[in-house]
Amino acid sequence: MPDFKKEAHDLDEKYGNHSELFVFPTFSSMGLKEEDLPKSKRQESAVNYLCGNSLGLMPKSTMEAVENELKAWGLRGVESHFRHPMKEKGLTNWVDIDLPVVPYLAKVVGANECEVACMGTLTMNLNSLLLTFYRPTQNRYKILFEKHAFPSDYYAILNQVKLHGYKEDALIQLSPRKGEYSLRTLDILAEIDKEGDSIAVVCFSGIQYYTGQYFDIKGITEAAHRKGCVVGWDLAHAFGNVDLQLHDWNVDFAAWCSYKYMNSGPGAIGGIFVNERHVKGKNWRPRPAGWWGNNAGNRFDMIEKFEPTESALSFRQSNPSVIDVVSLLSALKTFDKCGGIDALRRKSRALTSYLEKLLKASKYYRGPENLPTESPFFTIITPSDPDQRGAQLSLLLGPENFDKRGNIMPLVFGYLNKHGVICDDRKPDVIRIAPVPSYNSFSDCYECVKVLTDAFEKIERI
Repeated sequence: MPDFKKEAHDLDEKYGNHSELFVFPTFSSMGLKEEDLPKSKRQESAVNYLCGNSLGLMPKSTMEAVENELKAWGLRGVESHFRHPMKEKGLTNWVDIDLPVVPYLAKVVGANECEVACMGTLTMNLNSLLLTFYRPTQNRYKILFEKHAFPSDYYAILNQVKLHGYKEDALIQLSPRKGEYSLRTLDILAEIDKEGDSIAVVCFSGIQYYTGQYFDIKGITEAAHRKGCVVGWDLAHAFGNVDLQLHDWNVDFAAWCSYKYMNSGPGAIGGIFVNERHVKGKNWRPRPAGWWGNNAGNRFDMIEKFEPTESALSFRQSNPSVIDVVSLLSALKTFDKCGGIDALRRKSRALTSYLEKLLKASKYYRGPENLPTESPFFTIITPSDPDQRGAQLSLLLGPENFDKRGNIMPLVFGYLNKHGVICDDRKPDVIRIAPVPSYNSFSDCYECVKVLTDAFEKIERI
């Protein structure tokens, strides 16, 4: 038998870790009872946090960053917009608070600085971009995206077509082939080739939230452009997770949140990408607008003339939350301390591959083509190809109606949580595990699969 524990130790030595830069929940802070803990754990021990695909951990630097701005509020109130009391420490006047974030964002998504902005939240930004770029005509009015996209995306896209007087048949949603869990790229390209003349916008997720599939952004964008479509991406699960090159891939627009792999805090401020060809020059597209997108030179003249900044910053509508922005900046700086997207992606590929190897070695693992109907099992519905996934592996658990207690997934998920393995579930039968390369280790993966196996063994004995 392979010595997986030693392999985890060796890989941790090779790739290193930056867990010291983050605050971890503990067994005690999670309210876990002493009798439920493994013997090796004490209440002050950190839990095994593998849920960065839902909400990343807090960087230790964030607390001070936020406290500094609260102090500024107290010390100078409104004057901190133009005279920050801690300017000598390198802190930014609130009127320009989001500008230091821009170079970091550009580096993470592979963009020019004029193509990115820190603003809003994911679905608000997606709606704003769709209002700008979805310009249906009599012959070209459909929107192509994946079936079972995150519900918020579905609601946004559905209501975009309805706002223009179209019905749900203006939506083209692609599903995986029967018996498969991921969409084949060639099927997406075939649909674009077939329906492209009637498609106004192609808008997929960069990484599918449920299966963890990483779509071929470059190939899909190229194919859609050849048919005259505008192409946008929801990068909620891709931002800070995979290596993006939005400018080189010629993407038209994209939106993301920053609280998953970028660790900027619950409900944190999001961001957008708009290709520079759509923001340069005076022939600008009408868009949902506000004074913070107007020419900064005359913003406070309060004139009735919209003269948008020639960058993605022109899509901003209101001044951003100072607390949100400095939380994001703190997270982006921590991200750089961890090696940035290139180093973290290299480790992530190794980390997720090691987790996959452990899972496939379990006696409860079954290949997706051979699922039992009686005994407990799990299979992996995330693509095995490292180029088609990020940090997340989605496990499908079965069988359904196990021992008349309903699906087995809640039983396993509850056991994991009770024993300090923090991941998340998607009803009715999927558990998502996401080892984040900035703060998770190969040993975390080893311990996770050990507890997962214990859960199945206990359930099987009941």
